[in-house]
Amino acid sequence: MLERIVISGGGTGGHIFPAIAIADEIKRRNPQCEILFIGAKGKMEMERVPKAGYDIVGLDIRGFQRKFTLKNFLLPFKIIGSYIKARKILKKFKPQVAIGVGGYASGPTLLVAQRLGIPTVLQEQNSYPGKTNIYLGKKADAICVAYENMDRFFEASKLELTGNPVRKSALPSTDDRKKAREEFGLDPNKPTILVVGGSLGARTLNEAILHSRQPLADSNVQLIWQHGKFYRERIQKALEEKPLPTALPLTFIDNMSAAYTAADLIISRAGALSISELCLVGKPAILVPSPNVAEDHQTKNAQALVDRKAVGLIRDSAAVEDLIPEALKLIADEQMCAQFSKNIKEMGISDAPERIVNRIEKLIDER
Repeated sequence: MLERIVISGGGTGGHIFPAIAIADEIKRRNPQCEILFIGAKGKMEMERVPKAGYDIVGLDIRGFQRKFTLKNFLLPFKIIGSYIKARKILKKFKPQVAIGVGGYASGPTLLVAQRLGIPTVLQEQNSYPGKTNIYLGKKADAICVAYENMDRFFEASKLELTGNPVRKSALPSTDDRKKAREEFGLDPNKPTILVVGGSLGARTLNEAILHSRQPLADSNVQLIWQHGKFYRERIQKALEEKPLPTALPLTFIDNMSAAYTAADLIISRAGALSISELCLVGKPAILVPSPNVAEDHQTKNAQALVDRKAVGLIRDSAAVEDLIPEALKLIADEQMCAQFSKNIKEMGISDAPERIVNRIEKLIDER
């Protein structure tokens, strides 16, 4: 029985959502279990986790800045301070296991846990792990992964193919594309492309659409276009100068289930959580990996699907010129769309939280 669990990590929704999904599954099976999150001060987990009903403690830690800044000189002191604080927290809370989901706080927390003899579990979301998780994986008791062939980085006996937990609320609940399109005020009979880049990752996708307004207008295709709040004014001004009547520009899509249902083709960044959702959605997709992530994780995530002939891939540097022409070409190719759809569905894992908690319970039983 699980009684006291620490979950550490965050920084982005791609880390926070899986962490909360794991906590929810633990609570479902063990209602009396105490769960404590350890995050990074000032990061989104400090707000999102309490909203989900869990306690969280923040470490004063941040990552290395790529540009020159005095903050980098303070980083070693923050790491040491976070290690000391994490040690105090773990010695007081006495968890049965510490789970790391990635993010700044995960490193010092799991390092302390391993040195205190507390069992540790890594939830590695990417196809190419970062240096911190590779190091922690050497002493981790179990490593839950979303991709095959991860024995290139971790000891094979520790690996468990679990997939990444996804937002169940975002997955299509119906196959009625016409009804979903009508919900967005679109033509129910026109082929539809869904474009989602997130709040920060949408810039290149936005520029690609603006660059190809004429080919889009000349086609029989319509867009559901999430452009992100940071680009709202730029998009509005550009569309006033040269309208694109076949596009529905949105700052944020509240009903992702309907958006996924409405789409015939999806254009997305290649974050781990986004890819896991796309595998369960099962629609043909083109991925444009963001270049602004550590160790080029998104390109490696996308390549794992390209190798399975499950998606199309356009480099960020080529996207402005090539993305929309390739998307229009793909959506007209029924055979290729069917192949992508079939192959990406085969990679989907719908019960990731259950698999992860199964491995945690097995670890506790073995101890």
